[in-house]
Amino acid sequence: MFMSSCKKDVLDKKPLDIISDDVVWSDPALIDAYLTQLYAQVSVFTLETPGGSWDETEGWRGPIAINVLADEGKENWILWKSYQPYKCGGLKISGGLLEWWETPYSIIRSLNEFIQRVPNSPVEESIRKMRTAEARFLRAYNYFSMVKRYGGVPLIIVPQKIDDPKESLYPARDSEQKIYDFVISEVDAIAGDLLETNSSSDYGRPTKYAALALKSRAALYAGSIAQFGTVQLNGLLGIPSDAAATYYQKSYDAAKSIISSGHYALYNADADKTTNFRNLFIVKNNPEVIFSKRHADPTTGGNTWSFDFLNCPKPHAWGAGNINAPYLEMAEEFDHVDGTTGTLDRTAIQQGLWTMDELWGNKDPRFYATIWTMGTLWLGSTIDPHNGLLLPDGTIQTSGSYNGVPALGIQLSDNNFGTSFGLMKYLDEKVDNNKGPNQSSTDYQVFRYGEVLLNLAEAAFELGKANEALDALNQIRTRAGISTITAIDREKIHHERKVELAFEGHRYWDLRRWRTAVSTLTVNRSGIRYILDYTTRKYKLEVLKNIDGTSTPPAFYPYNYYFPITLNRTGNNPNLVENPGYK
Repeated sequence: MFMSSCKKDVLDKKPLDIISDDVVWSDPALIDAYLTQLYAQVSVFTLETPGGSWDETEGWRGPIAINVLADEGKENWILWKSYQPYKCGGLKISGGLLEWWETPYSIIRSLNEFIQRVPNSPVEESIRKMRTAEARFLRAYNYFSMVKRYGGVPLIIVPQKIDDPKESLYPARDSEQKIYDFVISEVDAIAGDLLETNSSSDYGRPTKYAALALKSRAALYAGSIAQFGTVQLNGLLGIPSDAAATYYQKSYDAAKSIISSGHYALYNADADKTTNFRNLFIVKNNPEVIFSKRHADPTTGGNTWSFDFLNCPKPHAWGAGNINAPYLEMAEEFDHVDGTTGTLDRTAIQQGLWTMDELWGNKDPRFYATIWTMGTLWLGSTIDPHNGLLLPDGTIQTSGSYNGVPALGIQLSDNNFGTSFGLMKYLDEKVDNNKGPNQSSTDYQVFRYGEVLLNLAEAAFELGKANEALDALNQIRTRAGISTITAIDREKIHHERKVELAFEGHRYWDLRRWRTAVSTLTVNRSGIRYILDYTTRKYKLEVLKNIDGTSTPPAFYPYNYYFPITLNRTGNNPNLVENPGYK
């Protein structure tokens, strides 16, 4: 179950669907169990995964989509390619991508019932208020997850009944602005009823500052859409541009409240900056975590996840791993510690022979903590994805071995080469991926302090507070172990979000809200091929262009800034208007 605080006696109760309403709403344990079930259903907490939380029983390979869609990397298990078609212009009126409509409305209906019934329950007032606030947080989070996909959606805040008027049972879409305003206003209404901090028995429940983190993120999105988007469908989509500053101010204020609370700080427990950034995502309940999706030790039978199994280097139970393969361009985004660019000279690197230190030395420590490649240490050995052996006569051998030196490195899959990069963030070397999926107990961080600082930096910059923006960005860079900057602009803020929040599910939504996805995502990116030189043990390099393929290259169209409502939904509800561009 999602909530670590649920006691065994709660979970041993009879199923709620065979217990009368009077019993449920008068029993604190059953009220908690009811809410716990709803927490567990919000699968989009974890990397936007729709329809399943890829735990020990379901959906374990689902949440790669949000990283595949962005310009961070490609889907790398060649036999599946579940999401690559959507990256290549395949999002049509039939939908199918990151859908979050039927499930959240089912959850919202139960939350509406909870929010209506619990305030009148004969339980302690403080518990009533806190649990109701939690339910409203979940409802707001679900609406935020919908509005960033579809724009305006029907706003339903009371339980519908079968005999309700037709206009209630078949609601029209409310405006995108109204949904954002609802999310923000809900946080304002509930923040005071949530705990300032959680005790160990309440980890996994939202605090006041988790609610403010949701407000900061949602208001930042609304400000961006107002600033960079356009109003369409008679106001159903878009937000008037003159509202941008108001939303940026709300985002800024929420972030400032979190920062000034003193309850959170950038994780800084390890002297080695690479180790520190890796441990930020592995150490539970560390000072940076504001709200997390909890996972348990697999030996306890609790909720686990499979991120390690999907992305780890070999050894691996299926001889695979590396499902999110970062692009060469993503590796280059990480600058050097002195602040100089990490972009490689593509012509120069394909000449001569190279060591890994010559190629990747003195990089931003977040590079080594986020991406693995040739020579990265893993389980006491070095990762080796070399593809080819340069022989003394100048020829390249691509199979077998030469004098005992294999032509292919151990990390190469039998059916796919990939980009020669893998994802290191969130990987815990203590997880035994030889046992198969669902072996990790690492929590997934929904909101963390680093994001809050970046939200503050962006909102402050757009409000003309350049000095505050610069200070927030430099706090992030100092923790990372990279030189600070002396001047700030929008491009630097966007860049810092890309490297700090890489593969955490933010990049795709950032590009959409900035309205830069068309130019940024309609690009066929690169990988790199390492060819081992038999004589020197250095590497000959080959840049692999068009790594996503040329027959259907990546494509993001202007109408993809909103997902389709789909023919199925507009057919079932004639009051729903389809989004522009989908036919």
